[in-house]
Amino acid sequence: MTANMPDMPPIERLHHWAYKCRDGEETRHFYEDILGLPLVHVIRADSVPSTGQCDPYVHLFFGMPDGSAVAFFDLGDNQAADLSPNSPSWCNHMALHMNSVDEVLQAKSRLEAHGVHVIGPTDHKFVQSIYFFDPNGYRLELTHELADEEADYIARARASARTELDAWTEEKRAAAA
Repeated sequence: MTANMPDMPPIERLHHWAYKCRDGEETRHFYEDILGLPLVHVIRADSVPSTGQCDPYVHLFFGMPDGSAVAFFDLGDNQAADLSPNSPSWCNHMALHMNSVDEVLQAKSRLEAHGVHVIGPTDHKFVQSIYFFDPNGYRLELTHELADEEADYIARARASARTELDAWTEEKRAAAA
């Protein structure tokens, strides 16, 4: 770090992560009625405060117990966002933590009862997860850590994270050369 650079204060938690949605009510139904995340805030505006652009929207926030939220913008055009054409559909996703593997399995049953196609449970050796898509085409993961494996796995992963990334970066450079 440069001596003249101020220290970065700690980032405490996720406030919200926002996506474009096709339809606010369709999205509300899925996140509130099916997933059980309450609609906690709606902002309706004709211009974007951060840019000043005239672009009417409704901003929806679905709250989680830790105070974080999943949020959406309904721009009134009835179009879902274009998903990344250079990424496979499994790549970009949001993982949400649940209190137990039993709750993950209960959520799977509920989603399937609502006609949602669910993949899993998938055993990642340290977490159990299910995967599905919301009405906007966004992939979601519901997951829970496996208590017996969690602490040891996380400690090993943390200790080797930078070394693993450095090795991957070097392999990419070598392949590109």
